Order: sequence, then C-alpha cells, then structure tokens
Amino acid sequence: MTTQFSLPQPPALFSPTGWMAFVLALAVVCGLAPLLNLVAPADSVFHLSDYAVALVGKIMCYAICALAMDLIWGYTGILSLGHGLFFALGGYVMGMYLMRQIGTDGNYKSNLPDFMVFLDWKTLPWHWLLSESFVATVILIVVAPAVVAFVFGYFAFRSRIKGVYFSIITQALTYAAMLLFFRNETGFGGNNGFTDFKRILDLPIATPGMRMILFVMTGCTLLGFYLFARWLMRSKYGRVLQAIRDAESRVMFSGYSPLPYKLSIWVISAVMCAVAGALYVPQVGIINPGEMSPANSIEIAVWAAVGGRATLAGPILGAFLVNGAKSWLTVTAPEFWLYFLGALFIGVTLYLPDGVLGLFQKWKGRRA
Repeated sequence: MTTQFSLPQPPALFSPTGWMAFVLALAVVCGLAPLLNLVAPADSVFHLSDYAVALVGKIMCYAICALAMDLIWGYTGILSLGHGLFFALGGYVMGMYLMRQIGTDGNYKSNLPDFMVFLDWKTLPWHWLLSESFVATVILIVVAPAVVAFVFGYFAFRSRIKGVYFSIITQALTYAAMLLFFRNETGFGGNNGFTDFKRILDLPIATPGMRMILFVMTGCTLLGFYLFARWLMRSKYGRVLQAIRDAESRVMFSGYSPLPYKLSIWVISAVMCAVAGALYVPQVGIINPGEMSPANSIEIAVWAAVGGRATLAGPILGAFLVNGAKSWLTVTAPEFWLYFLGALFIGVTLYLPDGVLGLFQKWKGRRA
C-alpha cells in the first residue's frame, strides 16, 4: 500500500475583504500623501514634513525586506541571517549611479568621485564602467544580487545545508562582504561609503518634490511586491514551498526536487531586498558597509517574527511597529533601545509565536 502526499491548500491569510482593505490602505497612503502635501499648508496637521516623508519611505523599504524574509523563512522554512548583503548590494549599485551624477560638482571638481580623487585614483575601476547609465543601473540592481544569490544558494542547497548551519553560513557571508567593502582598494568608498548625492536623472534629489516621488515609488513597489507574493504563495509553486517547509523528505519521495524551488525563491527574495536597498539610498542619502552588519540582517528576521510569519501582511506590520518604536526610543531613551529590541524578540518567541497578526486573528476567531 502506498501513501499519497497532497500539497497544502492555499492559506487563508485574510478574508476577501481583509486583504483587499490592506491593499487599499497601502494604495491610499501612496496616493493621498502627495495630494495632501499639495493642498494642505505646511503648518497643517495633514501636511507631512520632509522628515516624516523620509522616515515612512525608509520604513517602507524595510517592509519590503521583511516581506522578502517571509517568503523564505515563513513559507519555505529557510532562516537567512544574511539578507542585509542583498539590501546593501542594491544600495551600492544605486549609490554608484548617484555618485556619477555628482559630476564636477564635488569638492575636487573632478569627474571621478571625491573619495577616488582623495586616494589618488586616475581612472574608474572596471566595475564602475556602467554606473553612468540609469538603465544599466536598474538592470544591475536586479542582476548583481540575483547572481550572488544564485551561486551561493546553488551550492548551499545542493549540499543540503539547512537549519542553523545555513543561517550561520549566510551570516558569515554577509560579514565577509562587509569586511571586503570596508577596504579602500575595492573602490566602494571604504568605511565612509557613498554620500553627498546631488541629482538623480539630472534632477535635484534633496527637494520636497523629489522626496515625495521617491516616497510614492517605494509605496507602489511595496504594494506590487505584496500582490506578487500573495499570488505566488497561493499558486501550486507556493504550496510546494510550504510542503518543503513542513516535510521536505516527503516532498522528495513524492517526486518533487526541492532544489529548484528553494533556489528560485531564494533568488526572488534576494532581488526584492536589493530593490528595497536601491530605493532606500536616495531617500536616506548614504550607503556604507555598515548596512551589511550582522545586526541589520538579524533585525530583518525580527520584523518578520514580530509581525507574524507566513502571513505576508504580518512582516510589513512588524517592520512598521519595530522601526516606529526605534525612531521614538532612539530620541527619548536611546540607551534602552537595544534592550527593548532584545526583550521584544524574546517575548515574541516565547509568547507570540505567530506574531502580532496571529494574535489578532486568534482574538478575532474567539469573538466569532
């Protein structure tokens, strides 16, 4: 007698009205914010300050990273502690383009970036050759992290490395990349990285109008990735990923090879983080090797855990909750922020394994 293995059914993440309301809320934020800033006076409560626009835009970039983490950790069971690498790669590719946009407006009045002139570089390194083209930059934002993720993932998944060993290897990879980017001879600005951006597409980057454009682009990207992830996880492909998470050996015995599924979702997740990094840099105005620190990658996992894994909307909520609390605490009580983050992660792990959204769904179920 043979046993049959059926794929998990598509998850009921929200009721039809629930997820549509979530999408509508994101769309309203992206569309209403620029309209209110255009109509409402600067001293009005409905007018978003430049600081608020930059802050929310930055958190939306973090939310994209949390959503990417949910795809591989929540739905596939692969905990990565190195996704900060892909976020930084996308940021560095965009930063290289923004540095070339400075042109002769830099301190040294040279076509080379200021740090290269300071280090007595005579020509651009080979990896900077395409940085002057915006089209090439957009392509590299996708291709560069995809290639790195594919090469690393292929050998890791082919060797069947999983669990805590995979997490440690991803963190080691990110730490090694951070040390590499810290070196001046690599041509990435050393420990200072890239900053002092002037223009993007030959338009001033520090104006309220450009900040609002970047804000709307980030919100639309987050919305698009959410809809893409929801469609992906409700397809047969997503159901196989969940089966791999729950019982990989049974999936193999049923005739499915986990390698192409795990590798493809790993690359997709990496590209999503890279796009988030590319949107993050022009809004924050700096990119340096510190973005590759192990702590940043761990924070991405914290956002997903706090919001609720395998829910799609949960990690987005977690990114807003944690980073909103971080922005408030680093001003009012900066010495307690790290203690708060550690206590939050421990508390969620022990008492809220399904995150904030899971708690809300349980409460809603009890009322029903």
